[in-house]
Amino acid sequence: MTISADIYQAAKPKIWILVVLAAVGPLAINIFVPSMPSIALNLDAPYATVQLGLSMYLLATAAISLFSGPLSDKYGRKPVLVWSLILFLVGSTICLLADNASSFLIGRIIQAASATGMVLSRAIVRDVYPREKSASMIGYVVMGMAVAPMIGPAIGGYIDSVAGWRWSFGLLTSFGLIALLATLILLPETNTNIGQSASNQIQGYISLATMPIFWLFVGSASFTSAVFFSFLGGGPAVSSLFFGQTPFEYGMYFSLCALGYAFGNGIAGRYSEAVGLEKMMSLGAIFSFIGPVASLLLFYLSAEPAAWMLFVPLSLIGLGNGMTLPNVTAATISVRPEAAGAASGLLGSLQIGGGGLASIIGGIVVGETGSPYGLCALLVGFGLAALIITLMAARMSRRYEAN
Repeated sequence: MTISADIYQAAKPKIWILVVLAAVGPLAINIFVPSMPSIALNLDAPYATVQLGLSMYLLATAAISLFSGPLSDKYGRKPVLVWSLILFLVGSTICLLADNASSFLIGRIIQAASATGMVLSRAIVRDVYPREKSASMIGYVVMGMAVAPMIGPAIGGYIDSVAGWRWSFGLLTSFGLIALLATLILLPETNTNIGQSASNQIQGYISLATMPIFWLFVGSASFTSAVFFSFLGGGPAVSSLFFGQTPFEYGMYFSLCALGYAFGNGIAGRYSEAVGLEKMMSLGAIFSFIGPVASLLLFYLSAEPAAWMLFVPLSLIGLGNGMTLPNVTAATISVRPEAAGAASGLLGSLQIGGGGLASIIGGIVVGETGSPYGLCALLVGFGLAALIITLMAARMSRRYEAN
């Protein structure tokens, strides 16, 4: 089924609004990570309990992503975004005022409602732009989605050092309020096919599930993201236990990944339309694999391991993610443009859900000593899987487009 060209004449929202919407949830993913010891001490809770605030948030995000796309196909993008942002503000306020670990974790779960911003910002782009152009535009949108959690630790570490951990959630509340006002006042409705029945949405999922190209794209996005999220789960332990870094130092080193991602995203935004989605996602997967390989080699060849051996190669992971994810996302939601919301939601659910599991594995691998060797080996494994699946997806996509 081909989508009518008329849809591309719909009102195009300002790109900065979509970037903000895409960034709200991801910023909340790990802005509190450097503060976990402080939160555990303040709430008189075990560190492992507070750490659930990361994995529970990711798993809740995965579940919400699965349903937000179809809901927006039926009721429209804007109403779903508005209600999800209201819930995000409620959850952020609960975390801000929490006086025990249970309240904190409940707030984190409610915060995950902001996952709709990640899903629907991409669907909105696909609503108003054709396939090749959408890759470039999604490059800028996904920049907000991925750079936000990459700079989150630096922001959270600084806030914790000067004002305390609660102000990180104060910042999230303010950011969520800005996103809500921008959505209410400035965001047009872009879904021109509102009112799809539940049976049509179910058929959309079934149709997607029977397409091998869809699963290859999902696998590419999931394993590429797993390289990053597995580091997110194990990196803080390596930083604090193995290298003895402070939360602020960890956050600053971690920002190298954000710089790499921003550069990769800029490349995707500028050149994807001319170079092609398949070539760009393949090049990105290569960089995502080279980064952890370089880090692993540096650790095994060096007599004196240093923090830069972990964090500098991490910038290549960011670069690869920045090149791969916008293009594989645009390709995924173009498989069935008339069900862009469902496709984006399913992709986001599996991608973030896989990231949640990868973060747990990363934390387990580093153990109580925070050793970087096992973590680097895990990153290499995820990077290799991402490279193989991405190359397979690119090859099938070329055949798919040719037919």
